Amino acid sequence: MTPPERNQDRDDAVARVLELVPIHGWAIPALRAAAPELADIDLLFPGGSAELIEAAVDLADRQMEQDASVADFASLGLAKRVRAVIALRLVRQRPHREAIRRALAVLALPGNARIAARCAARTVDAIWHAAGDASSDFSWYTKRASLGVVYGGTLLYWLRDYSEDDIATLEFLDRRLGGVARVGKARGKLAGLRARITDRFAHHAEAA
Repeated sequence: MTPPERNQDRDDAVARVLELVPIHGWAIPALRAAAPELADIDLLFPGGSAELIEAAVDLADRQMEQDASVADFASLGLAKRVRAVIALRLVRQRPHREAIRRALAVLALPGNARIAARCAARTVDAIWHAAGDASSDFSWYTKRASLGVVYGGTLLYWLRDYSEDDIATLEFLDRRLGGVARVGKARGKLAGLRARITDRFAHHAEAA
């Protein structure tokens, strides 16, 4: 999926905005009034608050991938790498919890549904990429759909969690990932059973 425009001026503006949002919200006029250095924010984000939020999410995705690239995940299985990548994202996002809460409220508006969907899809894809998943078959879609539900629920839980080192959120994430794994195993067994039944029918048909 094509990312939003990326340049240093936009990244710098996003970093400054994240400091201001807890007080002034994501409204462009309020941000411009609060910080004179953001005088050109309208030119950087002509799409307004929603475009600004999309750029902020994209920056967070890139930072997450960068953090994961220098972490030692080589000895971990894929599910644990996914968990570790999400944990890294939460650590970096901790200072911006209120900004993220307000961003989700803006993206929840009906007119921003398309941007919200793009943000969610790119973030999930970035998590899988950072975790080292290189699948390109049908599982690419099913994995991302499953993780989208898991990550979305985890993010909402995290917004209400102030436990030390996000421990309660990570326990919640473990439970959700465990549930996905159990469903995956059940589907695998069901697929195997269907294959065996199909083979038996085919064998009987040939014998008849």
